[in-house]
This record gives sequence, C-alpha cells and structure tokens, in this order.
Amino acid sequence: MALYQFAPSPSLTEFVRVYRVVHFVFEDITNIPYKPYPPKPEHCLSFYPRDTETVEFANKGTKINNLKTVLIGQQSEVTNRFVGKDFLVFQVVFSPGGLFRLTGIPAQELNNCYIDAETIFGNALREVNDKLNDALNFTQMVQVVESFLWKQVNSGVKDFHRLDHVSNLILKSEKGLNIEWLANESCLSLRQYERKFIERMGISPRYFNKIARFENAFRIKNKEPHLDWLSIAMRCGYYDYQHLVKDYKEFTNQTPTGFHLLDSGSPERKFGESDTY
Repeated sequence: MALYQFAPSPSLTEFVRVYRVVHFVFEDITNIPYKPYPPKPEHCLSFYPRDTETVEFANKGTKINNLKTVLIGQQSEVTNRFVGKDFLVFQVVFSPGGLFRLTGIPAQELNNCYIDAETIFGNALREVNDKLNDALNFTQMVQVVESFLWKQVNSGVKDFHRLDHVSNLILKSEKGLNIEWLANESCLSLRQYERKFIERMGISPRYFNKIARFENAFRIKNKEPHLDWLSIAMRCGYYDYQHLVKDYKEFTNQTPTGFHLLDSGSPERKFGESDTY
C-alpha cells in the first residue's frame, strides 16, 4: 500500500499545490471497504491507470464509474468511493485558481462534479495514463504528469491574479481568516473579491473558509486521535464544540464521532494509515 504526496516543480506551483498518489492492492479481500470522502477545499485532476473507482454522491445517490481520468470540482457533500483490487490514482491537486487558469471554465460550473476529464483536456490523457501504468517509480509518474501540464500551460492560460496567492493563506491557516482582510490583500473591494473568488474557486470565500476549517479539524483528528473534540474545535477557531458539530452535520450528515467511526473502515485504515487521501 502507498499513500504519498509530492511537491510540484517550483515553476508549476502557481498551478499545482501537491501531487497525491494512492495505491492499494487487495489480494485476499472479497468485499473491499468503501471510503466516505468528506468535502475538501480543492479542485483535482485524477488519473486511474489501473482499476477505476465508483463514486456515489451520498446525498443525491448518484453513481459514476469507469472513468479513467476525472476532473473534480469543489465538493460540499460526502462522496462514497468504491475501488477495485488494484487501485492506483494519481491526483493533481490544484493551487487556488489553478484549474480556472488552465481551462478558463468558471469554477462554479464544476461544483459537486465528477466528470470525464477527456471532455476538457482531450484524449491526450489516455497516453498519460498508459505512461503512469508503465512508470517504474513515483518520480517517473510525477515527470509524466508534469510534462502533460507544461503542454497545457504553454498552450495558453488565464492571467495570474493576486487573489490566487492570497487564497493560499486560507489553506495554511488553522483558524480561518477575515474575509475583509483577504479582499484588501487581494487589492479588491469586498464585492469584487467575492465575485472573482467564486469564478476561480466555485464558492464564496466565506464558504471556502468554512470547508477549509472543517477539513483541518478532520485532518487533525486523524493525525492526533487522542485529542478530544473540544480541543480540536478551539485549535481550529470554532467558538465551541457545538459549532464544530454543526459543520460536521452540514458537510457529512454525521456528528464528528459518528463520521470518524464511519471513516475508520476506509481502505487506508485497514492498512494502518493515519493519513487520508
């Protein structure tokens, strides 16, 4: 089992935040556990060079499967992920504004979407998947994907905006940031900032801030399971435990304890991993 993250080349950091590689091989398991995947503040391009996954939107009940490359917009609900026995996914996690700059697609059009990436980037993605499958190591995988990304960048992209850099600060903050301050740092009025943020990230900056804070609490509990929920709530900038519970119920339809109990059956937990993909 492999679950790793790799930094992009310095020249691609304005588009890519991180590469995430997950590989599970289930040799002796008939019923592979599914993963309840909570909302995260990110846009992704996922390659599946081997077995694909079936994605079920928990609220809508919609299922999507058999896609070899997938573009994932901002999610605001849980998706249940069902994987095959030889499951390998290479994810490009975009920097704020990165996907918008590469495609020109207003990000709100991709919210809660899990779509065939070939409809956006063309069938060149098939060759990328073939090369990922044949790669001898993760370093070669990164090189394959970065070669593809450079072709996209060189074919023309939307201009960088200071908002993209400032939005990264939301992801680095444990407690969330003041929206008025973020707008000022972006050299925009509050109304301009909110409009441009929705165009580039799909949701309002306040909602993005909210998802980022929730995801931070989720990640801290996985890495430090001994911490009680009140301590996590305070660390992440919640007023109290009940505000944390409110966010968990909004994003997962579960209490914090209930969702983490559900998550404990995820594939990576079966391999003893505390990190999550």
